[in-house]
Amino acid sequence: MKNFLINVGLMLLAAAVVFAWTLLPWFGVLALVVLLAAWLALSRTGRQTSSVTAVGVSTLRQRLGSSSVIVIGIAGVVAVLVALLAMGEGLTATLQSGGRADTAIVLRGGSATESSSVLVRDDVDAVTQAPGIARDAAGKPIVSAELVVAANVTQKSADGDANAQLRGVDDEAWALRPELKIIEGRKFKPGLRELVVGEGAARQFAGMNVGDELKLGTESWKVVGVFESGDAYDSELWADRQTVAGAYRRGNSAESVLVKLTGADAFNAFHTALSSDPKLKVDASTTADYFANQSSGLAKTIRIVGLTVGIIMAIGAIFGALNCMFAAVASRAREIATLRAIGFRGVPVVVSVMLETMLLALLGGVLGALIVWLVFNNYTTSTLSGLTQVVFRFKVAPHLLWSGLKWALAIGFIGGLFPAMRAARLPVTTALREL
Repeated sequence: MKNFLINVGLMLLAAAVVFAWTLLPWFGVLALVVLLAAWLALSRTGRQTSSVTAVGVSTLRQRLGSSSVIVIGIAGVVAVLVALLAMGEGLTATLQSGGRADTAIVLRGGSATESSSVLVRDDVDAVTQAPGIARDAAGKPIVSAELVVAANVTQKSADGDANAQLRGVDDEAWALRPELKIIEGRKFKPGLRELVVGEGAARQFAGMNVGDELKLGTESWKVVGVFESGDAYDSELWADRQTVAGAYRRGNSAESVLVKLTGADAFNAFHTALSSDPKLKVDASTTADYFANQSSGLAKTIRIVGLTVGIIMAIGAIFGALNCMFAAVASRAREIATLRAIGFRGVPVVVSVMLETMLLALLGGVLGALIVWLVFNNYTTSTLSGLTQVVFRFKVAPHLLWSGLKWALAIGFIGGLFPAMRAARLPVTTALREL
């Protein structure tokens, strides 16, 4: 009963320490490392711990197989966790980077996305006349009514069909997105079946080179340019809105209206004017808010999946570490008993086993982080967003690598705690007699 209560107490202690560890910022970890180093160097117990740890580390070559199990297991946990989180990070960055505080998007009231919105010509005209809209040198409002349809294209890698987003835009669309640059060819000409394609779409889909003829629906379109924007627009095909509307029988409608505001502070007046017009049933938001809302749900799902998979793998890695460290303690029972007999107390033994396990965990964490960085950083892939595919890059950010290392050390802490306590509680006479 006593041992059971001790084990329950250790489990609760481990859970509390791991929870606190996940909340600890980098400078808190640095402070712990400094305190540990000072304790190892300046106190008698700390120096004993250093000696016992050095002996244990020196025997790792003799336990190369079991030590590798810990390192490789934890490396796998870190690699999978960071890779999944990097996917979510990259997708979120791609979707959100197209938003600005000084541009607004107007959709049909109650519509969450462009694909579920329909605006008629009167709606577009009313939005164009709202206050707060910036004008160009000729005094024309910087407004682009836009139409989005799903275009059937062919993937390069799989040779299978996919849906790309074909966006019909007005002339002012380029001024609304100053970060968008033509990197090859030219812009399309209004009234012609010409396309400019995003750099991500050109990389992902077949028939997207300048000069190619692309069949969309029943019509043939010519690719005349490639653009780069560094956001979700990189996955799209662009053409003249009226031409797209005619080809897809959409009449004179639009799905959204993008407007350039005179400044970020002009949005409230713009929004109020649209909301107070009884003839309009529209919703307006800044593009920064719109794209943030579009990305939040999918990014949250990816994060939950990543953490769930990481926890499952971490449990396996913890059991692997427990088995290996229990075996290590058993093989070193005589050595530990001898140290206890000549005056070494339980604390140096416990801490030395913990340090040994966490050193192996740190090696596994660094290995996993290195693998993810080399393989997945800026790796390009695509995923469905609604009914179309969005091309994005994995983003292995430093804070994700840091989270992976913290997970590795947490696994090492739990995996070493129970074997360390067993080593400290091992009766000296029993250990010497059995070995």
